[in-house]
Amino acid sequence: MLQVSEILRVKGNTLFTASPETQVVQALETMSTHDIGSLVIMDQGKLVGMLTFRELIRHVNNNHGAVGATPIRAIMESKPVSVTPSTDANTLQRLMLDNHCRYVPVMEDGVLLGVISFYDLAQAIVAAQKFENSMLKAYIRDWPDEKPTRVAD
Repeated sequence: MLQVSEILRVKGNTLFTASPETQVVQALETMSTHDIGSLVIMDQGKLVGMLTFRELIRHVNNNHGAVGATPIRAIMESKPVSVTPSTDANTLQRLMLDNHCRYVPVMEDGVLLGVISFYDLAQAIVAAQKFENSMLKAYIRDWPDEKPTRVAD
């Protein structure tokens, strides 16, 4: 069974975080510069929120296109769903769908290890399916020939 730890291993471990007091305009700049869809919000080493393009769009819309000097704390998702490295891909997928979230932090013993996006999950599932298909095809190709047995008259 595919686990979150395997997805992180393939994805890499570049992390982007911000504090709750960081201004939204700075978060936009970081997300734009690094072409990322989320920031993990940490306060004194603890996960306290997630900021994604969904919260940013809502904020900009509510402020008629202005970003202002708003701190991330005012708009972030303050109770993000998180998983551990041992969480399996099926559970992660169900959590993402049930909670309507595209980005999920991976935590272990209070330490942030990474973020899995819905795209990362889909890419990992497709890769796992391709591998499984190739193994099945190799198995079928190497199927031993069976000689027909003759029934005595």
